[in-house]
Parts: sequence; C-alpha cells; structure tokens
Amino acid sequence: MAMKDELKALEANQTWIMIDLPAGKRPIACKYVYKIKYNSDGSIERYKARLVTKGYTQEEGIDYHETFSHVAKLVTVRCLLAIAAVKGWGLYQFDVKNAFLHGDLQEEIYMKRPPGYTQGQSHQVCRLLKSLYGLKQASRQWYSKFSTSLLQFGFYQSKADYSLFIKQDNQSFTALLVYVDDIIVASDSPAVVKDIKVFLNHQFKIKDLGQLRYFLGLEIARTSQRIQICQRKYALDILATFGVLGSRPSKLPMDQNLKLSKEEGTPLSDSTYYRQLVGKLLYLTITRPDISYSVQTLSQFMDHPTDFHLAAAFKILKYIKGAPGQGLFFSSEHNLDLTAYCDSDWASCPDTRSSVSGFCIFLGSSLISWKSKKQSVVSRSSAEAEYRAMAITSSEITWLRFLLTDLRINHPYPAVLYCDNKAALHIASNPVFHERTKHIELDCHLIRDKIQAGVLSTAYVSTKCQLADVFTKALPAYLLSFHMSKMGIVNYYAPSCGGMLKNKDENAKLLKEKG
Repeated sequence: MAMKDELKALEANQTWIMIDLPAGKRPIACKYVYKIKYNSDGSIERYKARLVTKGYTQEEGIDYHETFSHVAKLVTVRCLLAIAAVKGWGLYQFDVKNAFLHGDLQEEIYMKRPPGYTQGQSHQVCRLLKSLYGLKQASRQWYSKFSTSLLQFGFYQSKADYSLFIKQDNQSFTALLVYVDDIIVASDSPAVVKDIKVFLNHQFKIKDLGQLRYFLGLEIARTSQRIQICQRKYALDILATFGVLGSRPSKLPMDQNLKLSKEEGTPLSDSTYYRQLVGKLLYLTITRPDISYSVQTLSQFMDHPTDFHLAAAFKILKYIKGAPGQGLFFSSEHNLDLTAYCDSDWASCPDTRSSVSGFCIFLGSSLISWKSKKQSVVSRSSAEAEYRAMAITSSEITWLRFLLTDLRINHPYPAVLYCDNKAALHIASNPVFHERTKHIELDCHLIRDKIQAGVLSTAYVSTKCQLADVFTKALPAYLLSFHMSKMGIVNYYAPSCGGMLKNKDENAKLLKEKG
C-alpha cells in the first residue's frame, strides 16, 4: 500500500515521462526504501515507502553540477525558541509532502523503470523532469524552489542564516525556519500563520503538524513560563541500540583528569561500531552541552579507535542513562541580552599539545550556543590559549548579533564576555605583552576591534564561576552539577504530562492527578 501511494504521488507530481532511451545515454537505477515513522512517545505514526535513485552512480559534470543546499543552523533553532518564550510567539510546525519532488531539474537525467510500475512500454525509461530522492542535486533544487516561492510571498531571507525567512508588517512579525522539508513558523499573529499555511499547501502540499512539539528529534514542551527541549526518545534509542539500558548510571560523562591518546589501548578490529556511537552522541549534544567536551574528545579518534576509546564512549552512555530526558530550559521572564563565557585548557592534548577552547553564550538566561573544540595551533602560554578562545567567542557573538537583528531583537548594549585569565583580558583591551603576542595570527586580534566598536565588553570571572569549564575539561561531579544548574539544564521529564518538569515532587504530583 505504501508503495502504491508513493507511485501515485510521483505520477500526480509529473515527476517523469516515459520515453525511449536516447543513444549514448545511461539510465540510473532506483529502489524503494522502507521506513516506520514514529511519534515522540514511541507509537507508530505511519508506514512509509520512498522511491530513491542510486545517486552514487551519477557522474559530476554530466548528471549534476552544484549540490550544496542550506539547512537551518541548530543555534538558530535554539535562539528562535528562546525568543519565542520571552515574546510569547506561537510556534507551529509543517511538513512538506514529497519535498524533493518539487525541485525542477536542469540536467538531462534518465532513470530505469521503478519496481512495480506498469505505465509505458517495457523497454522505455523515465526521463526525470523533477528531482527525486537520492539525486545528488535533489536537496539543492528543492531549496531553490522553496526559497523562491517564499520571497515571492513577501518574506525576507536572513543573511545570517539563509534557512531563516522573515516577514514583518505594521501588525505582525513572522519567522519561518526550514530544515530540508521540516518547517518551523514562529509568529505573533495566528491569522498570518493561517495565510502561510494556505499558500504553502497550494504551492507544495504540506502536512499541518499543529503546535511545535517534535522537531528533528527534539522534544519541545511549553508552558506560559517556559519552553523546555530535550532528546529523550533519541537518547533512549541510543541506549537500547548499544545495550546500555540495564547498566548502572554514572555520575560523570568522563573520568576527571583522563587524557586519551591515539597510542593507548588495542586497536578495534572494526571501527564502524565506534564511529556510529560517536556520531549518534554528536547529535545528542544539540540539547546536552554537558557531554560536549567528552564527545569532542572521542571524535578525535574516529580514524583509529582503540578499546580505551570505546570504554570512554560507553562511560558517556552510562552517564546519559542517569537522566535521558535532560535538556535545556528557556525562561519567559528574562531580558534578551547577550552574555558569554570562554575558557581554555592549555596544552591538554597529549598527542599534539594543543589546547582546548570552550565557550557558552546566553540570550538572557537561555543557553543558545556553545562549543568545545581543540585549537588548530599550539599556544605558547595559557594566556595565548585563553586569548584564542576569546577570539573564537567574539566571532560567534558577532554572528549572533546579526541573527538577532534579523529577528527584530534590538541589542544596543555590548555583549559581556567573561574570562578567568587576567593576562588575556589585558591583551584583548590593549596591545600589551608584545613579545608574547607578536606571533599570533592577525585574525585573532579581531576581539580588540569588537571592543572598540562597542560590540562586546570583557569582564573577569573567578575560575570557580567559569561556566565554560564544562567545555574544556572533565569536572568533578559537584562542580559539573553546579555549572549545569547555572546553565539552565533540566534533569527530569514526565512524558504523560506533555513535557519536562523541574523536580520529582512536581512530577509525582502531576502523574497522580492524571491517574
């Protein structure tokens, strides 16, 4: 039944015509991909069959040219949710049916007859008129068609994130964010949202999913006081896949002072298992900043993992087991000022002696952006390592200010950047310590220009209150818990109550009321 529905949709969309294969042309093959779509609570939504081409047989320059396509930055998603919590914007979700089929092809592409397709003569092939799943250029062609339609409808495309579209008039403001075929709409006017829905349904045929609750594996719960997001279902799926559901939970994602090396341990016979695990953990860091440092450390050994690295990865799984519903808390009762913390761990890599940079940026009290990353060059001092971390953070703040401008959020005051290294603060404010800094790349001195331009201001914070410590080193349990509470990371979840809760007492009370 699912295959028949797919073929009907393709025919209705006039995806191809049946013709004889021209001389000198080679058709690409196709197949069906079957998938079960689940709801956020784990129940089955529908069975789906999708016809995809074997795009890996396409030849560049003949079957395709450009393939790049924009997708929404996940920082933009968190930023939009944080602003919606404060502004009280409505959040809605749409899904485009057979999105890639709407893209118009510019190349001449032929495809073999789909299995079970009876139209035309047996020797004929499909001349593709529109893009199909699996084609190298499918995502690009779909995005081009979709963005053009939105611009014609009156939207403005953000230059900070090309997947963000804004529409504003005297009475309303609307932001639309697209991630391939999943769409988020945030607006202060239900009437405008209704008009957008009618327009999109006329152009592309969409499925109205109502209030935003489940997006790209993110579970969103909302009340009048807050928005909370987590990846509980995704986390539980990881635990089940790797057989950790019955393990004893760990209090830490990584042992304190553990320094992993490429030469340590016995190489794994099959590194695919390790790569799959780390890849899934990377996606979990969208709502779990507490494991960012541990996961980025493990991602450095993807080419040559050992049993020591795999054991460290399973330590993270056991930590996740302790609170699979842990996620971010966006309050509706705070301002929208930017505040940032940055830190580094000097020469912490035993293999390269490179330092680790880390930062976290808040919009009001909501954590919207963070990063843990090994620096590309070796720093000669801790002050230099901290200065490089400040430069990376200033670049992120600059981009966020552009994004906030597009979202019509005024930010007249400098963003405050907190650092726990006084020497780095002096270097950022004045061209001092010339002997220590003359070898540093010029782009790192961007932070001085930003300070002079009033984009940001620097301030000292004591090491014990440095929230960015979470992103540069493995911390003891008490300090990790302290920083998590300051960053607004929620620990408890009540799926039957429609969202995440702040403590066990509230959880038990609501569950009792629900019977």
